[in-house]
Amino acid sequence: MAKKIKRSIATRLGQRDIAEDSILYFPHGLIGIEDKREFVLLQVGENSPFLLLQCLGDADLGLLVADPYSFLEDYSVKLDTAQKRILRLSNIRQIAVIVTVTIPQGQPEETTLNLAGPIVINTEARIGLQAPQIDSKYPAHFRPLLDKKP
Repeated sequence: MAKKIKRSIATRLGQRDIAEDSILYFPHGLIGIEDKREFVLLQVGENSPFLLLQCLGDADLGLLVADPYSFLEDYSVKLDTAQKRILRLSNIRQIAVIVTVTIPQGQPEETTLNLAGPIVINTEARIGLQAPQIDSKYPAHFRPLLDKKP
């Protein structure tokens, strides 16, 4: 049985050990942080619906993210041919979708999900990209506790 290569990284959640094969590569970075390319997904808490998309090159850069399907069963993401090529998709089952989450300090009831700018990951190739949804029915600031389904 092959040993998984581990790496210790600094994160907003403290020091963490990650497997080298859990690193996600974003060839174009993410919107607003195009120069950051390597990230890893970390559990925030044992029963939390949230994850931390932690930048490997900057311990202070971690984005709170969540699975949008936990909040909206009928959420859908459209990818164009170029995006599918970047992701090296051969099968729809390779895709994982996450969205960024904003929780205003002291106002958890005002939590929003960015449904208009999902992050799509090929879980097999470990390649990701942010796929803005042009002319989407989904808002950039969806409040799961207050808003009705789009």
